[in-house]
Amino acid sequence: MTIKTGDRLPKTNFVTPGESGLEQVDSDEFFKGRKVALFSVPGAFTPTCSARHLPGYVDKAAELKAKGVDEIACTAVNDAFVLGAWSKSAEADGKVTMLADGNGAFAKAVGLEMDGSKFGLGTRGQRYSMIVDDGVVTSLNVEEGGDFKVSSAEYMLDQL
Repeated sequence: MTIKTGDRLPKTNFVTPGESGLEQVDSDEFFKGRKVALFSVPGAFTPTCSARHLPGYVDKAAELKAKGVDEIACTAVNDAFVLGAWSKSAEADGKVTMLADGNGAFAKAVGLEMDGSKFGLGTRGQRYSMIVDDGVVTSLNVEEGGDFKVSSAEYMLDQL
């Protein structure tokens, strides 16, 4: 079942690159008591994700926070080492928190996985964005096919 506006995020775990190595992140704790702009990309270092999706959130981080967002986070079905390297290369450190969903548990739990096997990607997360307020989805924007419209930072800004 796909998550929808008004639903509470399911409890899962992420891994994030930290200063002292990889850190486990409990989803309940991460989203508790704050407003998070969360976006999902099919993969780090992939064309649209690297050229437009992540850079948009890096560029608009201050504007999103000025509109009440406490944290901006990116999730992908990649390991935390890859997301850490991608964050550094995109100069996202300190602006966007990388939440690795290496096994796809979160993507599956929210019903937003996709089959990228015809491109050699296996099962990944779809491209989407959501606003999560204290663990509850208040806005959900899922892209159609290969589109990049409703999950952008600019679109999210218009929703806040």
